[in-house]
Amino acid sequence: QVQLVESGGGLVQTGGSLRLSCAASGIISSINAMGWYRQAPGKQRELVATLTSGGFTNYADSVKGRFTISRDNAKNTVYLQMDSLKPEDTAVYYCNAVPRVPRYWGQGTQVTVSS
Repeated sequence: QVQLVESGGGLVQTGGSLRLSCAASGIISSINAMGWYRQAPGKQRELVATLTSGGFTNYADSVKGRFTISRDNAKNTVYLQMDSLKPEDTAVYYCNAVPRVPRYWGQGTQVTVSS
């Protein structure tokens, strides 16, 4: 049983930074790729960053150059460093496998960027 718990969200001004954490428990060694997703009010949940077990990363165009996904295998934790934040980054952020596995969704962490 895989459980994912996100944290690190908050309120930040435009141009600020946040680092999100996703603590994983359970058998995650079988998960080849992890990702960060976000869902803004009235919009569908979207994948913004991917990290494979081989170290390959991929980012949505909207966050490329500003967000960085990383992983600490010893801590079973995946991170999302978010810099140069914009109001349009406001959303609830979730981690999950890529492709997503519905039963892995956690509560997410709210990120709000004020203008």
